[in-house]
This record gives sequence, C-alpha cells and structure tokens, in this order.
Amino acid sequence: MVDFQSRNRRTRDDERGESETDSESDEPTDDESESSAPDEPETTAEADESDRGPVAGVAVVTVADDRSVEDDPVGDAVIDALGPHELVTRELLGRDHDGVQGAVDALVNRGDVDGVVTVGGTGTSTRDITVEAVHPLFEKALPGFGELFRRRFYEAVGTDVIATRAAAGIADGTPVFCLPGSVEGARLGTEEIVVEQIGRLSDRIDEEP
Repeated sequence: MVDFQSRNRRTRDDERGESETDSESDEPTDDESESSAPDEPETTAEADESDRGPVAGVAVVTVADDRSVEDDPVGDAVIDALGPHELVTRELLGRDHDGVQGAVDALVNRGDVDGVVTVGGTGTSTRDITVEAVHPLFEKALPGFGELFRRRFYEAVGTDVIATRAAAGIADGTPVFCLPGSVEGARLGTEEIVVEQIGRLSDRIDEEP
C-alpha cells in the first residue's frame, strides 16, 4: 500500500530543503557585505566643525558709557555665543572715536587675536561712533556681513533694522565684526554668522601669499 501521507510529507520536505538551499545561496558573503556597505556619513559634530573652520582666538569689545565689565549683558551674550572659539580678551570702552579706533587697532595687531567683535555704537545717534572709528582700519570691507545680518535681524525688529549699521571688514589681516548694542542683535549676529565665519576668514587670510 502506498502511504500518500508519507509521500506527500517527503515531497514537502524535499521542496522545503531546496527552498532553504536557494535562500542560503542568495545571501551575500561577509566579503560581499563589507564591500557593498555604504560609507558612514560624517557625524553632526564633524560637519559642524567643518562649517566653522578652525578655532579662533577672539577679542570682545563693548562700546558704551553706561555700564561696567561686571554689568555688561551684551558682551556676555557675545561671549556665551562664541561656541568653540576662545575668548582671548574683553574690553569695555567709552564712546570715544579715537579711543575705540586705537583699541581695535591694537587688538588686530596682537598675535593671539584671530578676530575682533565689537558691540554697541552702530546706531544712528551722534554718539554712535563705532563704525566711523573702525571702518578706516579696514583694508577690505565685507559688506555681505551687514546685508546678511540685517536680513536675519529683520524678523525680530521689522523695518527698524535699517537703522542698524552692523559692519565687518579685514583690518591688518584680522576679521573685525561690529554688532549692535542690543542683547538680541549681538547674540543673533554671533550665533548665526560670526561663529561660523571668524575662524574660516582668519584661516583664509593666513593662507594668502
């Protein structure tokens, strides 16, 4: 007597064995898996570091008549926003044209200063003299900084942004950024532009023949 159940079971077992053999043969070997694995993408930290460029030594200068270094929230905002960059020195100056110009000129000639950030004195009053004091030191102006800053800051202050004369340039081979004297503006300019550009600009200048 033919055992159909036994025959059917053997047939199913044979088919299952062939299927498993085919499946195993389709699996890639270890060598194939390693060779076909995609390159690992840069981590976020590595990408951020690449965007920022090298770490820079930064001098922060507050231009104001009504505060001290111990009570300078705008300067504090810039320092807090510097991220990976190193604070080399911090100064507070009165609104004196020659005093501001002389201080910035001395800072850009220091060997440990890769960039200078000033805050305050960029408005439209007669006492706002930072831009007038610093601009003559520039051998190259960077008008794109002011344009980009005002576009970003417009979202916070609206059309009042036209009175913000934020500026930047290269003085004696050192990038200098002049930011407004408000905490919000100083923080925004530092976080969104200065942190990314100060090291890259300094490095690019150093590479020039």
